[in-house]
Amino acid sequence: MRWLSGSVRRAARLTRTARQAGHPGARCVAGWGLALGLLLGAGVASAERAYVTCQNGDALAVIDLDGGAAEQTWSVPGKPAGIAVGKGAVYTVAPDAKVVRRHDPDGTVAAEVTLDGGPIGTALDAARGRLFVTDWYNARLWVLDAATLEEQRVLETGAAPAGVALSRDGRWLATADRDADRVSLFDAETLELKHAVTVGTRPFGLRFGPGDGLFVGNVGSNDVSVVDPVVGTVTATIPVGERPYGVTFTRDRAFVSNQYENTVSVIDLETLTEMARVEVGEYPEGIDTTADETRIVVANWFDNTLSIIDASTAEVLDSVETCDGPRAFGNFLSGGGEG
Repeated sequence: MRWLSGSVRRAARLTRTARQAGHPGARCVAGWGLALGLLLGAGVASAERAYVTCQNGDALAVIDLDGGAAEQTWSVPGKPAGIAVGKGAVYTVAPDAKVVRRHDPDGTVAAEVTLDGGPIGTALDAARGRLFVTDWYNARLWVLDAATLEEQRVLETGAAPAGVALSRDGRWLATADRDADRVSLFDAETLELKHAVTVGTRPFGLRFGPGDGLFVGNVGSNDVSVVDPVVGTVTATIPVGERPYGVTFTRDRAFVSNQYENTVSVIDLETLTEMARVEVGEYPEGIDTTADETRIVVANWFDNTLSIIDASTAEVLDSVETCDGPRAFGNFLSGGGEG
């Protein structure tokens, strides 16, 4: 395995107080009708954009990845963390306010709902018109109408579900149940629980790969579990950096953000081994892939930046400033990685 230094690195702030990152309300304190068939607004979908939830700043930054700068900053009260970007809508989850919002492409709040519990992670099933939101405090998963945000169903999970993901073919739905050291796998059509699979210690972020595998970042055991959703078993365990958080993919690689190490691990999907580790900003969390799979974008919570990584060379191309405390927990790119 080789180590690669980032080309751009911002200095860390001098004064910080942070709660444990696994909690939905964790934050860093320093001197610091829906048309699902439409694209993200006329003239907007042509460029790749990042929609970055900034927990400390109660905001969301809309960043033009080609221009390398923020175009807009939306006010999102309640310490937003979870994010899902769909066609014609951006969904945010604000854990402190317990509010889920659906935003139009210009930032206007088109719908919102207050959920009694601990909402944190979210994933969109656009084909079925569903939005999923994990409830950290009550071991459950809300199923909401993607247009109105009205509650449709509630599914039981393991303790402290954090991340939630939908498979690319729409067949499987999964939650990372952190305090149960497991993932819950549901049939995405019927919403029936199919498997409860023991993984590493304290799973948090997860995503389905380009094949059938579900990749789960285990923040307590510093590894990634690869789960076969059909049979409900762990097929591989891959050691990575310290406190792996989020996962994203290209066709032949996985990329994992390592919070405590300020790095991104690069995994060869054929051999399921770590092939490189890339230095990024401080405390990387949310991570996603551009539509053409040429760039990996990672949000650095303590640096207030995005690191843009060349997916083929595993080198940092650029660092882009965001609003305060970027989390971007979920799929946050327009046209970005699915699942």
